[in-house]
Amino acid sequence: MAQYVYTMNRVGKIVPPKREILKDISLSFFPGAKIGVLGLNGAGKSTLLRIMAGVDTEYNGEARPMPGINIGYLPQEPELDDDKSVRETVEEALSEVKAAQEQLEAVYVAYAEPDADFDALAAEQARLENLIEAADAHNIERKLEVAAEALRLPPWDARVGNLSGGERRRVALCRLLLSSPDMLLLDEPTNHLDAESVAWLERFLHDYSGTVVAITHDRYFLDNVAGWILELDRGQGIPFEGNYSQWLESKEKRLEQEAKQEVSRQKAIKQELEWVRSNAKGRQAKSKARLNRFEEMQSGDFQKRNETNEIYIPPGPRLGDKVIEFHDVAKRFDDKLLFENLSFQLPKGAIVGIVGGNGAGKSTLFKLIAGKEQPDSGEVVIGDTVDIAYVEQLRDHLDDKQTVWEAVSDGQDMININGYEVSSRAYVGRFNFKGNDQQKRLSELSGGERGRLQLAQTLKQGANVLLLDEPSNDLDIETLRALEEALLAFPGCALVISHDRWFLDRIATHILAYEGESHVEFFEGNYSEYEQDHRQRVGSDTPTRMKYKPRRSGPGGASSHRSSRIRTIENAGPRSPAHDSKCCVRPGG
Repeated sequence: MAQYVYTMNRVGKIVPPKREILKDISLSFFPGAKIGVLGLNGAGKSTLLRIMAGVDTEYNGEARPMPGINIGYLPQEPELDDDKSVRETVEEALSEVKAAQEQLEAVYVAYAEPDADFDALAAEQARLENLIEAADAHNIERKLEVAAEALRLPPWDARVGNLSGGERRRVALCRLLLSSPDMLLLDEPTNHLDAESVAWLERFLHDYSGTVVAITHDRYFLDNVAGWILELDRGQGIPFEGNYSQWLESKEKRLEQEAKQEVSRQKAIKQELEWVRSNAKGRQAKSKARLNRFEEMQSGDFQKRNETNEIYIPPGPRLGDKVIEFHDVAKRFDDKLLFENLSFQLPKGAIVGIVGGNGAGKSTLFKLIAGKEQPDSGEVVIGDTVDIAYVEQLRDHLDDKQTVWEAVSDGQDMININGYEVSSRAYVGRFNFKGNDQQKRLSELSGGERGRLQLAQTLKQGANVLLLDEPSNDLDIETLRALEEALLAFPGCALVISHDRWFLDRIATHILAYEGESHVEFFEGNYSEYEQDHRQRVGSDTPTRMKYKPRRSGPGGASSHRSSRIRTIENAGPRSPAHDSKCCVRPGG
């Protein structure tokens, strides 16, 4: 047993109303293993981590770590002391090391005491020095700065109580990584990180000596870091040794085999059903076994998978050659110059991935395009055929008392989409809300389901230019894949703020990158191609906190404003295809 850092034996979990989300899961985790946890929204991924962290104790079976092991857990909503500063919070991870340093200083002082026990002091000195050496305590300041820069933390003196939800998560993640536990349990660690910080986290965890169990939809992380994939499927925990790409191939074969077994099962059910009907009047006791067998087969565990196989983005009016242009645009927020001299032309048919640190000005760019903000200087030009749909990141406007169908249809059986009358229930179904799911109250929805609902609400207007602010947040991988296919098939333009590098590699024809110092780079190509170009230009791929140029004023600066006008925009070429990409758990018994 000692060879495993964590063991689960027949673990089960039932949630209201009597739904078994985890079913007899038996797993053993190897030291140093890197495990990616996958599953549909609501499959029980977060519940599994809460059980492993000891937070959730209401479950069946056994779940126990190796004695003496140190487990670190990042929940989706971490608890922090609002009265502390960012630095004070992060330094909580180093409390043991700092205490050892203070104790070592006390040992040095104790040597001068007249009745000093030199043997005891020498032994204590050796113990403390070993602890400090193992923690690399002499480089504490450098480690703090590197992690804070890479995760783009708020200023050290900022109060935690004033931080946004995303900033709080980054502070909690930084504190956890610096504490260096034997086992890391991470629930969506890439949420609220930009693409560069995600890449840094990926490299950090790849080199991490401890065990890592991470729920994530970041497929490059799953490919490059994970050596095991743990899929939660219909309550079962299915381990696979390999990375994401290898798991995909294995899963395809498994689903094909399940389909064949289901065909055989349905054939057997049909045969038994024919017998049941033909012998309905004169059944004898000796035939009851056959009836029981039919009932067992009919209630078999096979069920249709609830994956999001399709998302439908209704087309808008025909898009002309003139779409969106920025000419020498500058914009500030408070005392920050977000960007200046920003110029680009959006080609017809383009999908632009927008990347950059939190607070860089990505959402502000959308507000400029949507007309909710005005540039401080320069001009924003919107073509006369452009019809914009803006899907914002925040979902607070949703009324939790409504059902899914009511929220999209406003109670109407038929809705108008781009001049066509369509069934509202059919339209909602195209976003994978089938049958009873349409009657769910919004308060019951997972984060991924709320994301799909918001897409359905906003896209029903039938636009030809989409502004999508972090649409990949909270979505499971199957839904992400469906959204990618929908965007690639969309006969219009899209601008997408996202930190998901795989997602951007699949869909993006261009990248608009906030690179710091108020500079925004417009690049033709997908994210991997941009990343290579950026590395060649800058020479480093280690992210740092966002920095801004000082505010300027006067002609051409942040206080002048010019009216907008329309210019001609050339057609885009074809969209780039998906790019290929290149990650221990043992089944219990």
